[in-house]
Amino acid sequence: MSLVRCAWANPANPLYLSYHDHEWGVPCHDERKLFEMLNLEGAQAGLSWETVLNKRENYRLAFDGWDPERIARYDDAKIAELLANPGIIRNRLKINAAITNARAYLELREREGGLAPFLWAYVDGKPMQNRWSGAAPATTPLSDRISKELSRRGFKFVGSTIIYAYMQAIGMVNDHRADCFRHASLA
Repeated sequence: MSLVRCAWANPANPLYLSYHDHEWGVPCHDERKLFEMLNLEGAQAGLSWETVLNKRENYRLAFDGWDPERIARYDDAKIAELLANPGIIRNRLKINAAITNARAYLELREREGGLAPFLWAYVDGKPMQNRWSGAAPATTPLSDRISKELSRRGFKFVGSTIIYAYMQAIGMVNDHRADCFRHASLA
């Protein structure tokens, strides 16, 4: 008998299945990972998550392991290098957003301690538990609030839809379908 998974988990892509089974929806408090996922969710805008996921290792190499201190210092030469890199999505706005986000992140870290304390305060440190029988919504009032606050703090590519996908990915909400084998284990 095969496991029941969320409908979006592409069974033909082992990387995607592994992401669904072991990473998506698992509560994350690691600053580097939170910064990486925020930028990758932004890179997804207008594309599929599978496209970004398939390029994630290339992104890690291209963006210096998602080290915000290094990314904040990227110059025109580094931007040109990134725009020529076929292993990532070569979109100038998204590349510039990652640099802007690194700078905004460093300020957030100084003021709030980082993304983990900032984000998890919105849910009192505990993942919200949803029980969807169909698809989850694209946005919520909470993703609207977080999106507005991140934008106010200078982050880019942080619209409400991107932020809700981010909240799902980092486990702030358990949006595995109620019949998915991962839902109960993350509840």
